[in-house]
Amino acid sequence: MQEFICIMVSLGILVVLLRLRVKLGRAMVLASVALAALLAVTPQMLWSRLAEEWHDKELHETTGYLLVSLTALLLLVNVLGKAMQETGVSQKLLPALQGLFKSRRFALALIPLMMGMLPTPGGIMLSAPMVRDAGERMGLSRSRLAAINFHFRHQWEPVWPLFPAIQFTQTLFGISAFTLISYNLILPLAGVLGGTAGLLLFGVPPKNRDEQSKDRHFGVHLKDFAHGFWPIVLAAALYVGLTWPPAVGIFISIFGFLVVHKVPLNKWGDIFRAAAEPDKALLILGALMFGVILRAADAIGAVVQFFTASGISPYILIFILPLFVGIATGMNLVTAMITFPFLLAYIGAGSEIKMGLEVLAYSGLVCGVLLTPVHLCLALSASYFEAPLLKIIIKMLVPVTFIAGAGILMAIFFR
Repeated sequence: MQEFICIMVSLGILVVLLRLRVKLGRAMVLASVALAALLAVTPQMLWSRLAEEWHDKELHETTGYLLVSLTALLLLVNVLGKAMQETGVSQKLLPALQGLFKSRRFALALIPLMMGMLPTPGGIMLSAPMVRDAGERMGLSRSRLAAINFHFRHQWEPVWPLFPAIQFTQTLFGISAFTLISYNLILPLAGVLGGTAGLLLFGVPPKNRDEQSKDRHFGVHLKDFAHGFWPIVLAAALYVGLTWPPAVGIFISIFGFLVVHKVPLNKWGDIFRAAAEPDKALLILGALMFGVILRAADAIGAVVQFFTASGISPYILIFILPLFVGIATGMNLVTAMITFPFLLAYIGAGSEIKMGLEVLAYSGLVCGVLLTPVHLCLALSASYFEAPLLKIIIKMLVPVTFIAGAGILMAIFFR
């Protein structure tokens, strides 16, 4: 119970700091420091945990590596966005999308939905420049654009095999990948439906003159779209094909982009100065610290034991336990690894599994991860789009309600 209260207090401190207009990065670091004080986690304990990571994990899984790689990714995405603006590519993107897909709303959601198939930490920043440039020309608010980019980016996680949580869940419950994916498929379907209802049907101004798609050939629209999308595709391809860090791929894309568009060398300095944002580095530091502190104090394990011993109805427990751990950690795989073994007795395994309850548990996981301010992608979105974190979370309530509703319906009809 004590650990649960400490986590909620630290999240409350984060909310208060943001309401006081403290910058997001600084607020995240201060909230993490508060959590460490509340859980009595000393610097020595943190150092011991980090040293343990260094010996037991692969380099790309360590906190230090993530701090460097994610900070570089976030700052370089700003540079890419600046380069696209300087060359006029971003101004052609929205007309191209309209010409290709006809529906502005569909085109705006499709960008993060496509990039969401790339399971990389901070990968949300790959689609952010395109969504921001296209959405601002449509007249959408920054908070709505951040919510659209964040929400549609994360719709594949319950079903896409490249996400490690899928393999873990399949192995734990002793079922085939086809069975898991076919039942979990209702969650991204509900998420897309909820995202459309809550984020795209309303709050989108009518077309203005500047936004009207010119009567041009399909090939011209495709060319304009490719000019804006190829740097992102290249970074994704280098990550998937060669396992290069996304930050490296983005840097190569920026260099190639500037060369292809013949940007004079004397302008490169101004473009790269877009990376000079120290608060974004603090944002990533604070988000990673939060997770290390929780692990150092074994706080999540204590919270799980508290919930399982509380006598709550199994059906409620199956949903709220992944929900809370998802809120506390902001990570799919971590949440699944912590909570699903405890829920195994309720859900079953192999031929005895109740797939409706598995979907209910996964819906709680997804809802928690989509609503927490410690989810790195949500924090990155708030920072990049310069939108209040609370406004983004409020806009996520409708899509999350659809996902929760889908899990509940599956639990009722497939027990």
